[in-house]
Amino acid sequence: MIRKPKHTFFSITQQSNPVPLLPSGLDAELYYVRDDIVNHYALSFTLPVPSDTNSLHFTWYSKAKVEYRLGYQVENPMAMNAPQSNVSSQGELPRVPSVFRVDLFCSGKVDGEAVVTVKLNLTVHANNYTVLNFKRRKMCYKSESLITRRAYVTTPTTSTQVFYISVSVCCIVIFLVAIILAILHLHSMKRVEMEDSVSDSGSSQGLSQPSTQTTQYLRADTPNNVAPVTSYPSLRIEKNDLRSVTLMEAKAKVKDIAISRERVTLRDVLQEGTFGRIFHGVLLDEKDPTKEKQVFVKTVKDHASEVQVTMMVTESCKLRGLHHRNLLPISHVCTEEGEKPMVLLPFMAWGNLKLFLRQCKLAEANNPQAISQQDLVYMAIQIACGMSYLARREVIHKDLAARNCVIDDNMQVKITDNALARDLFPMDYHCLGDNENRPVRWMALESLLNNDFSSASDVWAFGVTLWELMTLGQTPYVDIDPFEMSAYLKDGYRIAQPINCPDELFAVMACCWALDPEERPKFQQLVQCLTEFHAALGAYV
Repeated sequence: MIRKPKHTFFSITQQSNPVPLLPSGLDAELYYVRDDIVNHYALSFTLPVPSDTNSLHFTWYSKAKVEYRLGYQVENPMAMNAPQSNVSSQGELPRVPSVFRVDLFCSGKVDGEAVVTVKLNLTVHANNYTVLNFKRRKMCYKSESLITRRAYVTTPTTSTQVFYISVSVCCIVIFLVAIILAILHLHSMKRVEMEDSVSDSGSSQGLSQPSTQTTQYLRADTPNNVAPVTSYPSLRIEKNDLRSVTLMEAKAKVKDIAISRERVTLRDVLQEGTFGRIFHGVLLDEKDPTKEKQVFVKTVKDHASEVQVTMMVTESCKLRGLHHRNLLPISHVCTEEGEKPMVLLPFMAWGNLKLFLRQCKLAEANNPQAISQQDLVYMAIQIACGMSYLARREVIHKDLAARNCVIDDNMQVKITDNALARDLFPMDYHCLGDNENRPVRWMALESLLNNDFSSASDVWAFGVTLWELMTLGQTPYVDIDPFEMSAYLKDGYRIAQPINCPDELFAVMACCWALDPEERPKFQQLVQCLTEFHAALGAYV
């Protein structure tokens, strides 16, 4: 029960400095209580705390007498020690604006995420009180220094101490960066040139060919984006040009691969949305009806609008005419008059990659060996190979994600188009002020702000897809408001390193999320890096 004090005035504010703990897009202060009004909307957020940030700062005061009690709750005490504050656990609110600090220090014992609730009870008299809960989420790692934590909770350092500490930290950072660049330089001595395979029977052993040309794509400031290279204009939304295409024009584009509906038999429904369905079907051979081939069949329900039907047919043509073992373009269509169109693709036994990963996560408790880290890296290599092929042909996917990939029972992964993806995975798409759904959580900053897509923006999406693989299908940036994504990314925030994800693999993700598109690696470089990491994992198996 929450009651609001009457006939008094008090205010509680979280400061934006010296630590950036405010929601994305908030430039000044976040008021939790102002003019006796509690901001329940602000209190409902579980805000992320950067792993290198150890304190929260709040401003509070009251014009009248208000007593308080301060307490804490930690959901993962193995990862984080009990919070401490520079004020007592109970007392009276100050009569002038003052700042109190809450220290959040990781235990350094385990890697994990800790959710902390700062509980503040404010009382005017026995029947007039307010309960405020501030929730924060922080990733903790074993590598955190205990010495640093002890030093932090002691008395404030002098300017001379700050100077020497800063110099020491800079030297350590420079030393680590030099080691990383040296390792990357050695790795880049074997540059990969992927062959353009035209069949689906390529061997997993033939992923790359060595070359003596050297390449280098990691920069010291790339993972943390400490130096934004440019300023971005306000968010600009443009109309999707697919909506200007008529159904007749869409059908005309696929006329040469159109077949009779009589050759297609629909079996089980694999996925179903509001207006779309994907079936497991059978396609009869045109010359020999006794022969049949298993296929995916994408189609729409009877109540689907003409715009929805047109977009399904048009988006299905994204990969048409391309041939690579890690791509799955459409093979046939059925566009007979009076019937809803059907789009046919070769069948892959385990189906949609995102759904497959989530099934693996559910089965993990009963069978921890169901899917290995080496398997996940191999999937990432295949996706990078397919995207490298697209990049060389100057084809931009614009919607790379696990939901737009399929997998068979031999762990072969193929990239598909995004037809029906908005309908089948509605939680992955968001409308930013118009009637156009976008994969906001997978989009690069320049795509969000300027509708600018390129192979570099596909690289950004690949980094998020790699994160999906390592988390077995979790949703990225799940706690971030889609309207806040651009400000969140521009401020340098990124999704945290997944638990049990090796540092080397997370470094690959991080360099995909550089603000400057020119600083991101090429897909060919990603193939090389992941292939070498995959080989290193195999050496220990």
